[in-house]
Amino acid sequence: MEQVALWTVTGVCFPFLMTTLGSAMVFLFRKTVSNGAQRIFLGFAAGVMVAASVWSLLIPAIEQAEGQGQVGWIPAAIGFVLGAGFLMLLDSIMPHLHPGARDPEGAPTSWKRSSLLMIAVTLHNIPEGMAVGLSFALAAQQGEMGSWSAALALALGIGIQNFPEGAAISLPLRQEGVPALKAFGYGSLSGLVEPVFGLLVVLLASNVGPIMPYLLSFAAGAMIYVVVEELIPEAHLGEHSNVGTLGVLGGFLVMMILDVALG
Repeated sequence: MEQVALWTVTGVCFPFLMTTLGSAMVFLFRKTVSNGAQRIFLGFAAGVMVAASVWSLLIPAIEQAEGQGQVGWIPAAIGFVLGAGFLMLLDSIMPHLHPGARDPEGAPTSWKRSSLLMIAVTLHNIPEGMAVGLSFALAAQQGEMGSWSAALALALGIGIQNFPEGAAISLPLRQEGVPALKAFGYGSLSGLVEPVFGLLVVLLASNVGPIMPYLLSFAAGAMIYVVVEELIPEAHLGEHSNVGTLGVLGGFLVMMILDVALG
């Protein structure tokens, strides 16, 4: 039991650690990430999240629903819609500012740009934390090595794409005059929501096994909303949009290989 808890906590915290490491790039570089690199990072993150939504969330949701004697696609569809709706609601209510944008979105506010930038990434990290937490909760319920490997693959994939995401927060803040240590703190804190939501859903899922298919597809819907609403459009801003497309394909390929090879 202790070993299961250790694996779960480690896996849920790993993406946050990678965000923190990425944010630490502010101590090595004073300039922001170039537009081309930014599009590649955004595209890569989008590809990872799409592949993770399919292999690590929706397919397990359908399989578990069928194992419970339900029509597999019904819980998956309901959870998917609820997850997308949840992120859409947060996106419209919470004031936030995307990197490179001039005007904030959401409710009107007088908050500083640094706070709004951090909130934007924090909103994106909520479904990622839920996804990793649910994968480890599912592995704990099933107790199979394949399930643990799949959860590890998801944590690894999300962690890889979180590294440039942390740098994408801290470096622009440094360029705007924010002290390096404070910029690092903002970048790191943007990823703190991942272990928080990850551990919350682990605790929730351990007591409500019958609704696990809904929770898995909920996380998938939230992640796909982020991809379609934010990541892909931002990855194709400016010239040479094929760079962002290659990033999406690369991220999808990496996550697919990780999930299939390890899972």
